[in-house]
Amino acid sequence: MEYETYEQKRTFYRSTAWRKLRQQALERDNWECQECKRNGYVHVDSIKVEGQRKSIELNVHHKYEIEYHPKLALVLENLECVCLNCHNKIHGRVFGRTKQPKWDDERW
Repeated sequence: MEYETYEQKRTFYRSTAWRKLRQQALERDNWECQECKRNGYVHVDSIKVEGQRKSIELNVHHKYEIEYHPKLALVLENLECVCLNCHNKIHGRVFGRTKQPKWDDERW
């Protein structure tokens, strides 16, 4: 199957097969961001608090994107849990300005 159009990807991410595999990846990774973990931080998804679910903190990321590697779309080893911030960084979606130093000796 191909996953090139928005509609094809949307259908895939709403499928029962994807939802089951996504759950397996979350459980395998202990509901923790694997990128944060590699960098010595802990970022855990909020499962349920007092019967209510807080906002979703984790995405299940395809290491090899389904658009280019459709055969790996439903392979557990191709998935890892990452927080929203890390997921955006992986895909180059970093928002906001980078901070400039207050003082730069080279300018003077």
